[in-house]
Order: sequence, then C-alpha cells, then structure tokens
Amino acid sequence: MSTAVGSANSILNLIYRAVAWADIAQDDGTGPATTLSIALHTAAPVTDLQSSNEVTVGAWNTYARVSVDRTTGKWTAPSGGATKNVDLLQFVEMVSGTGCTITHVSVGISGNIIHYGDLASPRAVSAGIQPQFAAQALVSTIT
Repeated sequence: MSTAVGSANSILNLIYRAVAWADIAQDDGTGPATTLSIALHTAAPVTDLQSSNEVTVGAWNTYARVSVDRTTGKWTAPSGGATKNVDLLQFVEMVSGTGCTITHVSVGISGNIIHYGDLASPRAVSAGIQPQFAAQALVSTIT
C-alpha cells in the first residue's frame, strides 16, 4: 500500500518540524529530539544506523555530521509528501585525509536513519573540498 499524501505530509511535519499530527501523534512532550543529523556515506547504508558506510575520519580528518533543528524554520512545510531544507547545509572543509567519494546522504535522529538516498552524482572529496546542499536541495519524501 502507498501512503496518502496528507498522511505523508503529517508524518514529515512530525519528524522534521516537530509539528503534532492532530488526533494521531505529537512530539515527545518531556524530552524530544531537537535536531536531525545529516550524514554522508561512501556506499548505501546497509543497516539502519548512520554509521553504516559513513565517511570515516581517516579518509576526511575533519568530517562531522551536520545538525539541523527540528523546527518549522529549518524545513519547508511538507507538500506532495516531501519536505526540503530551508537553509544551506555545509559540511566542514576537508583539510587532510586520504579522500573519499560520497555516494549517499542520510537524515537521522540519535544516529538512527530516518531517510537516506543516492546523490544525483557521486562526489569526490579531497583537500579543499567542502560538500554542501543548497537551500531546498535536500528533499525527503514519503510515498
């Protein structure tokens, strides 16, 4: 079965923007996760963990996940079962390491993947490269 568009939008609103889904679900009232982590991968994750095939510090010594707040100001209002980042998302510039090729990206909470997908084209990272996603370029979809 597929997900109804309105339901997909409500699920995305809850996960990405911490907006309650009337009569169905609300964000944790006592200690909700306040950020989502964006991770880069050198191959498709093979588990539900963001550490699966994630870029290694040896390949990119300054690598770190990017944190994005779970608020209405950081993710677009879901439409058609999709939400997008509002602001530019920049990873730190690679200063040293052996280099790597990024093929996938994931969005997670506490290291657990919520969404992941292929990059439109693989991206080689070496010294001086600073990967980024332009505003509204990172799209998470529920179908």
